Amino acid sequence: MSAERAGVLFNQRGGTGHRVTVALISAFLMAIVFVIDTFTDIEGAIAVLYVMALLLGSEILTRTGLLLTSIVCIFLTVLSYFLTHGPDPDLQTFIRLAVALAALAITMALLLRNDAFRAELIERNAEIRESEARYRSIFDGARVALWERDYSQLRAYLMGLKASGISDLEEHASRHPEVIDDCIGLLRTVAANEAARELLGTTSGGEVRDSMVHFIAAGDQTFLRVMNAIFNGQSYFEGKGTITTDGGEVRQVLLSISFPEDVAAFNRVVVGMVDITQREMTEAALIEARAEFAKASKAATIGALSASLAHELNQPLGAIAVNAQTLLRWLDREPPDLSAIRRSAERIIRDGQRASDIIHNTRNLLTQQASKAEWIELSTLIDETRSLVEHDLKRDGITVTVRPGAGVPRVKSVRVEIQQVMINLMTNAIQAINGAKCPVREIIVEIEPTDGMVGVSVRDSGPGISPEGMEKLFTPFYTTKASGLGMGLSICRSTLESRGGRLDGFNHPDGGAVFRMTLPIEDPHL
Repeated sequence: MSAERAGVLFNQRGGTGHRVTVALISAFLMAIVFVIDTFTDIEGAIAVLYVMALLLGSEILTRTGLLLTSIVCIFLTVLSYFLTHGPDPDLQTFIRLAVALAALAITMALLLRNDAFRAELIERNAEIRESEARYRSIFDGARVALWERDYSQLRAYLMGLKASGISDLEEHASRHPEVIDDCIGLLRTVAANEAARELLGTTSGGEVRDSMVHFIAAGDQTFLRVMNAIFNGQSYFEGKGTITTDGGEVRQVLLSISFPEDVAAFNRVVVGMVDITQREMTEAALIEARAEFAKASKAATIGALSASLAHELNQPLGAIAVNAQTLLRWLDREPPDLSAIRRSAERIIRDGQRASDIIHNTRNLLTQQASKAEWIELSTLIDETRSLVEHDLKRDGITVTVRPGAGVPRVKSVRVEIQQVMINLMTNAIQAINGAKCPVREIIVEIEPTDGMVGVSVRDSGPGISPEGMEKLFTPFYTTKASGLGMGLSICRSTLESRGGRLDGFNHPDGGAVFRMTLPIEDPHL
């Protein structure tokens, strides 16, 4: 028989000698059964004994071999039947034949089924070994520190505590601190990868200690939280902890453990650790840097507020000085013009109150107190603003045209803040017109509702905004004026943005600059 044909009939279990021996014994049994069944007068289903040959042959035969051997046994049974009983058998011998054939058929079916189960079992075992090898390869090659630990004794101990009536493990551990050390002693390390050895400071290829007692840092509460997770039946645990390496170095780690649902699987629980020592140090340094930045920011804020106060108070204080000089001139007249003196005094009081309001509002910002909001009629506010800069308007021959739109609603905001923005915008418009010596000297103020808000535009007849100025328009301390601080527009924009509004600047197609402030009908921050 060729090797190819032998491979079809015989499996590879055992050696060649074993297969030959079993095959000869099976063939000998088949021959003996045929001889006894054919040439003796023994009454009975002798052919049933062919089952022994099949059972013996199943150890070395493939499915094809089993099927062929079963066919041979069935053929020998039928042949013996016709040789001994002729073409006219009685009922009793026919029943014995049927019993023998049934036994052979059932045995063949069972052996074929057993062979299929065996092949499937071998395949499953191969898959399990392959899966185990793949898992072991991933486990050993991972750059994350991984352990397999036996948590079965620890779980049994904790479940025993629960069964004894303890419901709060942390409270129990606080009254019995030795419990934690006892539980640590119940852990056993089954396996560890190279990254785990590096994390613990164990030399490459060296064995990791069986117990974790030496690695858990003194005073670390992470293991207690792990115990609590097992005690409460949680399926997963993640938390930060502290470990001590073989060299005595303390490291911060991120610990993650997945607990199996099957209690029997607690003997091999995978534990992962990631060294976050550098990250924690960086985070601590970042927190410290943020604290330093907060101090520097506070100092910068105070400086910015000082510059803001200097800019905002300049106009009312300048108006007070002008009105005081006017008052003195009226006093020097003979006789003094008491009516004009009274008007100058009232303007001094008005500008002094406005300066006081600015200081009060700035103090509220420093102390984070809410400023007083009120409903403002914008057209009235603009008229008041125009009267505040009336001296400059008359001096420079500039007219102000107000164009209130139809159906403009009132807005709820802090009056002194909105008025100060308007003063800044109108003052800038006056300075722009004066600086360019424009023949048309006009400021146009338009009020109109827009998208649930109210827009106020201040347009001057000056030269407009230069390309360079457009890029730095709202940058603090940027100014085109020889004596300017460069804080006005920056303060105006931040003031409006803090109240839910905005400020935009652009050039008008017909010439001149336009500054448009948009206000919410009701300040959402108040």
